[in-house]
Amino acid sequence: MSEAATPANLAKWIGDHLRRYLESNGADGHMWDSAPVGGPGPIPTLLLTTYGRRSGKAIVMPLIYGEADGRYVIVASKGGAPNHPGWYLNLAANPTVEVQVLADRFQAKARTVTGEERVRLWEKMAVIYPPYNDYQAKTSREIPVVVLERV
Repeated sequence: MSEAATPANLAKWIGDHLRRYLESNGADGHMWDSAPVGGPGPIPTLLLTTYGRRSGKAIVMPLIYGEADGRYVIVASKGGAPNHPGWYLNLAANPTVEVQVLADRFQAKARTVTGEERVRLWEKMAVIYPPYNDYQAKTSREIPVVVLERV
C-alpha cells in the first residue's frame, strides 16, 4: 500500500481512530465504538485510500463497511451533509483505490451501485449503522453506496 496523507481538517476522533488502525496494522482500529455518535456500539471499519482528483496524492480515511457477495460495501454519507465527502469525489474521478481490512491490504475497483442493488445494500448497511437512515432523511442528495471489488 502506498504512503498516504490524511486530510488536514479531519476531526480529532477520526484522526485518532485512523492512527490506531495504522499503528496496530488493523488490530486496534478495526472495530470502532460508534455509540458516542449515536451508533449501536462497536462496528467494523476499513481504511480506504483514494487519490486526490486535483492533487493526485493518496489520501486515507477510515470508513464503516459491510460485506456482500464477497465484496466490501461502504456508504458516502458525510453525516447527511448536502455535499458528497471528498473521498467519494476522489473515487468517482479515479475508481482505483487501496483498501485495508485488519492486516489485509489490497487494490480494488470502486463502483457506485444503483437501482435494486443500491436498495438491497443500503438496507444491509443501515442494519450495521442505523444512523445512515437519519443521514439520508437530512439531505436531498441520494447518498452513494459503493462496492469495493478486489482486483
